[in-house]
Amino acid sequence: MAADPSPYTLREKFARLTWAIVQATAFRWSFHSWYGWRRRLLLLFGASLHPTCRIRRTVTVECPWNLSIGVDSSVGDGAILYCLGPVRIGDHSTISQRAHLCAGSHDHRSRRMVLLRPPITIGSDCWIAAEAFVGPGVTVGDGVILGARAVAFKDLAPWMVYLGNPAQPVAQRSRLRPG
Repeated sequence: MAADPSPYTLREKFARLTWAIVQATAFRWSFHSWYGWRRRLLLLFGASLHPTCRIRRTVTVECPWNLSIGVDSSVGDGAILYCLGPVRIGDHSTISQRAHLCAGSHDHRSRRMVLLRPPITIGSDCWIAAEAFVGPGVTVGDGVILGARAVAFKDLAPWMVYLGNPAQPVAQRSRLRPG
């Protein structure tokens, strides 16, 4: 039985390898407040980032060309942005320490376990708390709080607070006042 071809093109393999080297050195070794430097590195690899977003040096980003982050959003220490598929983070959102956004999976119905790359969308004014997990294909509505260590495998309705595994709505969240 012949091996399945790689789901990655030669160009993508080269880009992933090059990014891994840059991320392990220039990105990771940067001073903790050098947000502009890290943005520039991610932009060089095709990310779409607003100039006010903040990404900590210990964040792990896979395939930065699939990453988009909006106005005044931040990604905390140790977070994993596994962007095999598109990952979009809206304005004024926080991805806390060691949270994991996983836009990749495999088709468990196939013996070959074909790679899937469903997108993740995090709305504006969201808080994905410490060590929370957002799975492939999930849309997190505007204003959502996904509590610490909560797990979202289904879309989350706007302006709600979710806790647990699987994430369940526990409270309505008030819309934020401007400023």
